[in-house]
Amino acid sequence: MSLSRTLPVHRTAVDPAGAHYASAFTAPVAGLPPLPPDAWARIVFEEAPVALQRCLYAAWRGGLGLRLGPRSARRHVLGWPITATAPDSITLEARSPLLTARNILCVGGSFVTWSTFVHVTGHTGRAVWAVAAPLHHQAVPLLLKRATRKAATRA
Repeated sequence: MSLSRTLPVHRTAVDPAGAHYASAFTAPVAGLPPLPPDAWARIVFEEAPVALQRCLYAAWRGGLGLRLGPRSARRHVLGWPITATAPDSITLEARSPLLTARNILCVGGSFVTWSTFVHVTGHTGRAVWAVAAPLHHQAVPLLLKRATRKAATRA
């Protein structure tokens, strides 16, 4: 399903791999300057407007209780610890007493894909994520669209 007429971001199928929640969104990057996965992750989160960055960070820490690092640390992306890197992907993972969230950004061919996997802990974690999931489902496509526009200006 296309979420934008001008910069299409599509929800794609994703294997939940045991997660209680899994989603993936794909954006076309054909014709854009080639960027490694860590650069894409930084554009998505760290080049968003400052007010949006603050809102995201506050929601992750205050709403979800995620243990995040310094927003400007090199081994973090807007506070999310980088837990794995590969030539075509980067994994950001954060935990709280309520849940564990893993974001994996993959660059392949003419697409960039943002996948999220959430493992909830207990009834409270399930309830908190039930409130957060619709917001996440709206935010990721918007952030990806914004990132593709930013990347286009680097050509």
